[in-house]
Amino acid sequence: MTTRSRIIGCGSYLPANVVTNDDLASRVDTSDEWIVSRTGIRQRHIAADGETTSDLALAAAKNAMEHAGVTSDDIDLIIVATATPDNTFPATATKVQNRLGVKGFAFDVQAVCSGFIYALTTADMYIRNGQAKTALVIGAETFSRILDWEDRRTCVLFGDGAGAVVVQAVEGNGTTDDVGILANRLHSDGSKYDLLYVDGGPSTTQTVGHLRMEGQEVFRHAVTNLAGVIREVLSDAGLEAGDIDWLVPHQANQRILDSTARKFGIAKDKVVVTVDRHANTSAASIPLALAEAVHDGRVQRGDIVVLEAMGGGFTWGASLVRW
Repeated sequence: MTTRSRIIGCGSYLPANVVTNDDLASRVDTSDEWIVSRTGIRQRHIAADGETTSDLALAAAKNAMEHAGVTSDDIDLIIVATATPDNTFPATATKVQNRLGVKGFAFDVQAVCSGFIYALTTADMYIRNGQAKTALVIGAETFSRILDWEDRRTCVLFGDGAGAVVVQAVEGNGTTDDVGILANRLHSDGSKYDLLYVDGGPSTTQTVGHLRMEGQEVFRHAVTNLAGVIREVLSDAGLEAGDIDWLVPHQANQRILDSTARKFGIAKDKVVVTVDRHANTSAASIPLALAEAVHDGRVQRGDIVVLEAMGGGFTWGASLVRW
């Protein structure tokens, strides 16, 4: 027998304020056609004044816990993946912990758009080594707070939101027939730091700073790195591309989603897509997309689901799950 980490509940939260491409076109030199043709994005949600990352995270967490049928007493670990925390410290996860009344321990993970995969992998490790039985893993971002709204190349790409999953220890046989997380792989390459970064921070400028990106270079590396890490988790689990029932990718750009799916022969209707409505919500994008596909009935028990992402750092990773 072996311990597996099974996702037993999913939740999400999106701010009420929706900003369309036409709304942005009234602020910067862009158009709906320009944005859609290059990214697939049509709209994004933007947090209200005073609405913080922890607010979004809490709402998604409550939604996931309700779906999983667990209470605060059941949770012994909270990990929040975010690049836009409420404060430099303490961790946003501890604020969520306090508001939920959860005991145990809580901390943040910062791997930008790959943050949810990093957080899920970390929770899986704690569960498999017996330090936690039920974990709450959250991806939450208010990227609107670090955007340069005068830079049309970046401000049109991002949105705010939060997604969460409840992960619980279950017993398996150690085979690919087990339910739960079957394989994880993480990578980083700090030499690509200056291709996607924020030009501020406590130790450098003492300011929050703005997001800066070399879009074409990020795209090129994303397609290569994501294809590679998907192959790795498939190999680790002893499965093949044809075994994938659902691809739930980080929602950065429709072109990246299409290119990755083509490399593995995955049909478009097996790729969960929310980028058109959510834009890039960084660490929140995978759990938001997963929650949508689970709640609308697309993802069924027994399905093989691949989650993958790449973000600033560069960081990238994938998780392979039997639902």
